Amino acid sequence: MRSFVRTRFVLPVVASAGMFLVAACGSSASHPKSSMPGMDMPTFASAPATSAATSPTASMPGMDMGSEPMPIGDGLSASSQGFTLAPVSTTLGSGGFSFRILGADGKPVTAFEPDQTKLMHFYLVRSDLSGFQHVHPTMAADGTWTAPLAAASPGSYRAYASFITKDASAKPVALVLSSPITAPGTATTQALPAPSATTSVDGYTVTVDGAQMMAGMAMPLKVSIAKDGKPVTDLQPYLATYAHLSAFHAGDLAFAHLHPEGKDATTDTGGPDLTFQAELPKAGGWRLFLQFQTGGVLHTAAITLHVS
Repeated sequence: MRSFVRTRFVLPVVASAGMFLVAACGSSASHPKSSMPGMDMPTFASAPATSAATSPTASMPGMDMGSEPMPIGDGLSASSQGFTLAPVSTTLGSGGFSFRILGADGKPVTAFEPDQTKLMHFYLVRSDLSGFQHVHPTMAADGTWTAPLAAASPGSYRAYASFITKDASAKPVALVLSSPITAPGTATTQALPAPSATTSVDGYTVTVDGAQMMAGMAMPLKVSIAKDGKPVTDLQPYLATYAHLSAFHAGDLAFAHLHPEGKDATTDTGGPDLTFQAELPKAGGWRLFLQFQTGGVLHTAAITLHVS
């Protein structure tokens, strides 16, 4: 971690579940605290679900890749299919980020469907891709969502809201809407790290085999996780899967969300190899954020991938 396109990652050895955003979530009652600055994902009570226990069908033909519909688009629009992301403020403050999802009638939407165990996924991404947060907001009775965020360095950002709701005909609609926002202060831009096959976080080494990725083509993207030179086999369920992968395109911040396919993660025995079926629609640099959990701690690894 959704309007922009979600791509799904296929995790055959792991659990279930995105085209422009990459994410695979699977977690239980509480949210572990992230091990990286700015990556805090605290626990919040979700608003009551309004749907039945059955999974919604895809909002568009051919786009259902699991029990939940996938959004269409690149996530760079604030409005799609009659729904609009309406920030309370376009400036980040100390109290987090508040927003509403408005329907075609201009009124706040208050009914949402669970998506990877949550009613709302919120992403905050810095324009140079040096900052990333993925949290799960809580909704007030009037439809105002509040995303709790760690302090963000000064600069320009894009805020993404990823959710499933229903249209006027009661058909499930999966969307990722976004809006530019600003963190006040003097900003310093950082260069995008060069493409690499490996990256490290918290003592773990993450290897990504995506050298042959081509724009607009669905191709397998293999990820492996090791620690101290040994394969990791104790990945824990996080948002019902063993990994959550989000991808953002350098320059325009187009978003791709990839969901692993298969059964939900239920045991602490995931890893070391994860395979995603990824379709990144644009050529150029993509910054990937892989989130996985071990020992109750959420780790976030960032790596740059070049797509031909």
